[in-house]
Amino acid sequence: MTPGRAWPTMISMPVPSISSERRSTRIFLRVRVVVAGKNSNGRRFREACETIVINAHGGLLYLNQPVAMDTIVQLANPFTQEEQECRIVYLGDAGDKGQRVGLEFLSPAPHFWGVELAPGDWSTRSRSSHSDISGNSSSSN
Repeated sequence: MTPGRAWPTMISMPVPSISSERRSTRIFLRVRVVVAGKNSNGRRFREACETIVINAHGGLLYLNQPVAMDTIVQLANPFTQEEQECRIVYLGDAGDKGQRVGLEFLSPAPHFWGVELAPGDWSTRSRSSHSDISGNSSSSN
């Protein structure tokens, strides 16, 4: 070692424990959708936005409205002309495209997204224990 130079300091970071068990496979796919409901200020909104990740039980999307956890919203897919009631289960960081918001269908809807080659676990059955879009485990459905 050269005099006057110090060794780099190693910092140990805790690794978060995330359950890998999911009710259905995630697909990274941008789908144009419309979200409607009441924002955290109690005002009705309707916003066209785009998904980041989808699965048979919901998805993760960018939203520019201020919303709260457990709020019920309507999600519409103009391509399939289907609508689903959803619960907000995850609020992520805000960015240039909006805040990352995780939505869970109140009932599984594997055909909502219009994905032709859907994974085999995209059936209407569901497991009693699952992980939501943020990776947190819960036991209610």
